[in-house]
Amino acid sequence: MSTKSRLFGVAALLSLGLGPAFAQPGPPARPAERPIVIDGGTVHTVSGARIEGGRVRIEGERIVAVGGSEVSLDGADRIDATGKQVYPGLIAAHSVLGLTEIGAVRATNDMAEVGLNAANVRAEVAINPESELIPVTRANGVLLALSAPQASASSVITGTSALIQLDGWTWEELTLKSPIGLHVVWPGGEVPPWLPAEVAEAAKKAVAEKQRGLRRAFEQARAYGVAEQAGTVAVPDLRLAAMQPALKSEQAVFLHADDAVSIGAALDFAAEFKLRAVLVGGAEAWRLADRLRAQEVPVILGGTHVLPQRRFDAVDAIYAQAAKLKAAGVRFAIASPGDSFDTSNLRNLPYQAASAVAFGLSFEEALRAITLSPAEILGVADQVGSLDAGKLATLVIADGDPLEARTNVERALIRGREVDLTSRHTRLYEKYRGR
Repeated sequence: MSTKSRLFGVAALLSLGLGPAFAQPGPPARPAERPIVIDGGTVHTVSGARIEGGRVRIEGERIVAVGGSEVSLDGADRIDATGKQVYPGLIAAHSVLGLTEIGAVRATNDMAEVGLNAANVRAEVAINPESELIPVTRANGVLLALSAPQASASSVITGTSALIQLDGWTWEELTLKSPIGLHVVWPGGEVPPWLPAEVAEAAKKAVAEKQRGLRRAFEQARAYGVAEQAGTVAVPDLRLAAMQPALKSEQAVFLHADDAVSIGAALDFAAEFKLRAVLVGGAEAWRLADRLRAQEVPVILGGTHVLPQRRFDAVDAIYAQAAKLKAAGVRFAIASPGDSFDTSNLRNLPYQAASAVAFGLSFEEALRAITLSPAEILGVADQVGSLDAGKLATLVIADGDPLEARTNVERALIRGREVDLTSRHTRLYEKYRGR
């Protein structure tokens, strides 16, 4: 975003009377001076068995031991977690966190570029560390989020995403890993039957043109890679160069599609270009579960709090989808729709998973779907997603079941640093509580 745009954004916030309140997030956490042991809580390791009355020892940024009384308290500051629940920081596997602030204020949104191919766009460099949505999100235990560029009216290849940890002074400090993958919003979707014939025909032509443009971009990128290897590239092309890791399967390609026809076409495209695909959204992924398993394509479900795709679908089609994918042997994570509106409600991620529990998914699998499973899909399971020795100490202490709306997150650590859980929401609560 340009300096001029940022100034307009500040002016817009001030005009809404929101300027001062939006400048108050607390400073990033400081490193602990001594080792920490979280003692006495129910430890949800996610990767293994749950430990009643367990201990988690943290030294510096990392967990060094997880277990029971055999874990040493020597030289450590003890956090009494008796009666509490300890679990890994939740991971929002699809969002525009840090790229948007107020959906209705255009100058605060920096999440999409124009042009069909924006492969060279990097989400992390546009992230706003001062976003009020970051402390609001982490206050409910969501400590990591995939921030991904979105499609504009003209774009299909939107750029690369970054996994951010929700504490840091700068975008460099926020970024845990980048790039995570190249994002492609599949040009498709069924044309509503109630549209006038000429409008429907124009919509179909626009989709067909975008699909041709997408294929042309990948063919050009493939030819560019051959020329680059041969040393015959005359003029470098940043967009085509940015697509090379995806074409070499060094980087995942996140294919955004919801309806069954679009998902099938996207899977055909991935197979043709030998892409390491991840399906995002996937509202009808359950209809192609066997194919997703056969092609080993994991799914990042776009939440459970959305409507079914078709009027004749069962009312529980979305709620039950996670359990169906689990039964079919498809790897999946549960996320949120990921648009600018939903990002303001990203804190509700655990309740997306909870709705799947009510329709056939086990509690353990639901918790895994917002912790270890997204970490595996995003390629960071060696660092986060479960409570294991050697991983980053990014975790949460709560007073109850993490999937229950009544539960309060009492403490949270990111890389071994205890973060401030106050936010704009808590400040407003305290303000009006005393009225």
